[in-house]
Amino acid sequence: MPELPDVTVYVEAIAKRIADQPLVKLRLGNPFVLRTVDPPPSDLAGKRVVDVRRLGKRVVIGLESDLSIVIHLMIAGRFKWLPSGAKIPGKLGLAAFDFPNGTLLLTEAGSKRRASIHIVRGEEAVRAHDPGGIEPLDISFEEFRDALTRERHTLKRTLTDPHVFSGIGNAYSDEILHRARLSPVQLTTNLSEEEITRLYVATRRTLTEWTDRLRDEAVDKFPEKVTAFRPDFAVHGRYGKPCPDCGTPIQHIVYSENETNYCARCQTGGKLLADRALSRLLHSDWPKSIDEL
Repeated sequence: MPELPDVTVYVEAIAKRIADQPLVKLRLGNPFVLRTVDPPPSDLAGKRVVDVRRLGKRVVIGLESDLSIVIHLMIAGRFKWLPSGAKIPGKLGLAAFDFPNGTLLLTEAGSKRRASIHIVRGEEAVRAHDPGGIEPLDISFEEFRDALTRERHTLKRTLTDPHVFSGIGNAYSDEILHRARLSPVQLTTNLSEEEITRLYVATRRTLTEWTDRLRDEAVDKFPEKVTAFRPDFAVHGRYGKPCPDCGTPIQHIVYSENETNYCARCQTGGKLLADRALSRLLHSDWPKSIDEL
């Protein structure tokens, strides 16, 4: 799922192309992507774009007449910038936003259709789509600490909870925790002040550095290679590959459609975290440490 760095760069690239442009037409390749009926898509025709912004992991396109388009890419939704009036591809295409200077195409890979478009009127209706998490790059250490320790959960769960922190997901939480040298299953209420400080610094540096890197990649072109698996990541998506800091094979915990990636040497004191599937299968044969493995 595109997260804060990816969505930020998307927003900047989209704004650069459609700011002050009138939306000629919204074409739907898949009617189910549109989750609202009022206002209708026809109300958008001819309205000028007055704002493009990020709302958590969502992209909001503000138009005249207090209208807004709220787009949630979910896991596999992506944008493309094509010549005006470009055809919507049959297999991946969800919608096309036509402007005089080009078409913003919304696609989604895979068979599940989770990406969504909401057309709303008024700022209050836009805010209804905000889970309420605080912006990790706009807060003080004290605000970060208060949000982090408000409830007793694992670090991984808390960092990725959109009601706590805005824009952090599965990929960047792995990178943040590796940089902070903290276990993903460490409880938020069991952290020392020094550990919270490390996490605060790691969060800000990881998100800022990756936003800058993605921004540099998208100079003079639309960001096309938005992915949760980047070869320069330290741990996310790198199961079995060596940790860039200590050389220990990266481990993971797989659950549902997500996974947590970590370095046992750098983050858990050499301890292997129990994988829900494998550890239940192996029982006593499950290795307890990276050295046993």
